[in-house]
Amino acid sequence: MDDLYSSKTALFYIFNLIVGAGSLTLPRAFYDAGWVLSSVLIVVLALFSYITVTFVIESIALCSSIIQWRMVERMKKVTREIRSAAEGEMASEDEMEINEDALMLPQEYIDFFPSEPQRLFSLDNKVELGEMALLLFNKLGLTLFYIFLCLYLYGDLTIYSAVISKTIVTTVCTSDNLNSTLSDYCWTSYDFKRGAVYKMALSGVLFILGPFVFFNIQKTKYLQFLTIFSRLLAFVLMIGLCIKRLANPNVEHGQPPQYNFEGFPALLGSCVYSFMCHHSLPGLIVPIMNKSKLKRWIALDYIAILILYLTLALVAVFAFNKIEDLFTLNFPPDTLKPNLTKDLISYFLMLFPVFTFSTTFPIVSVTLRSNLQAMFIFWQYKYIHTLIIPVITVVPPVLLAMTTDKIENHVGITGSFAGIVVQYIIPAGLVILARQQIPPLLKNVSNPHSSPFKTIFWPILVLTWAVICIAFAIINITLHKHIE
Repeated sequence: MDDLYSSKTALFYIFNLIVGAGSLTLPRAFYDAGWVLSSVLIVVLALFSYITVTFVIESIALCSSIIQWRMVERMKKVTREIRSAAEGEMASEDEMEINEDALMLPQEYIDFFPSEPQRLFSLDNKVELGEMALLLFNKLGLTLFYIFLCLYLYGDLTIYSAVISKTIVTTVCTSDNLNSTLSDYCWTSYDFKRGAVYKMALSGVLFILGPFVFFNIQKTKYLQFLTIFSRLLAFVLMIGLCIKRLANPNVEHGQPPQYNFEGFPALLGSCVYSFMCHHSLPGLIVPIMNKSKLKRWIALDYIAILILYLTLALVAVFAFNKIEDLFTLNFPPDTLKPNLTKDLISYFLMLFPVFTFSTTFPIVSVTLRSNLQAMFIFWQYKYIHTLIIPVITVVPPVLLAMTTDKIENHVGITGSFAGIVVQYIIPAGLVILARQQIPPLLKNVSNPHSSPFKTIFWPILVLTWAVICIAFAIINITLHKHIE
């Protein structure tokens, strides 16, 4: 297998995958929902997210064993038919039809049939979520799977579009960024509003990053390390600047409430979104050389990320009396007292989302395009798959982002609904069905990649928690009109 990497390298990859746009909305979500409520919820959601990660890993191993077992059974059937033919046994007309079908093995079965004995419960064969859904779900379940996965990815692209564009507006406009709206002027000397600049930036996202949807894009190892370095640097700088502000008695500090349930939907969405990695796990874990301690390494990653999130969010809510929905925008350069070092740090933090999410946007768009093509695979018209589907992949998110620059709202909707399905319901459903459909002869075989949460209690608990979260989010949005 090419491009293998160690478990420690996988730590960085998983960190890079999880820490995204949602993390930059956490400080605002903590401020609105209360720091005590937020702290408790993020710990609980981190635990549930890790549980479902182990479900996905177990499901990959189980589905791999099911696929290999079925290949072995079909090959055995072919062997029997060949032996029968060689022995001169005459078959009835119906039997001959069955024999012909049995000999017509799919090409991929022949290509990937193991040339030497392998462990049946293996993570060495890439089995994507869509393949597992096709293997385990019925027609309705498969349809719902693709709908919610695509909705989540559409929400992802909408958030990236809004983040990039709002960051550009805040950087280039000279008016009061912390108190301005899209209806305000961008420059005091020009009759040009911030909303126009925001739409121009979105157009740039569409025409510069959008065309990448027509290609196949894969992150390189060097891009991964470069991106994770920039993310770690940004977090260290933001935490350091918050601590510095807290130590300054001459500035106004934040006084966040302990709890405020009106901010629960956005908090839930941000927390769910901030721990999302499940949809990309299959491609991430296959190249790992030693997978024996995989779950332990991922647990360490989750603990480190949780500590990082809590540190950033808590120092932020007490350091600032007003927090932007994208926290990097709380560090604008000081135009009254220019300082080269401070200005470089400010511009790095402000433009950090542009650099980071501009590299992620094409990858997510290609992922969404592939899932849409899988949904409409029975439509064999070439122009549908090569032109129409790529276009409807990138255009709707940009148009949706034009309706509002409130990133917290986008994250709240995406995380509270589609994100919960992708992170909780799909993994729980996969592991329940995979455990049920494992061949009887394999039920007593030890699976080294099984989840530590082995009993049926845990998937049921996750599903129950998912329903409670969705119901709570709907109630709060309805009663408090959270979405503007």
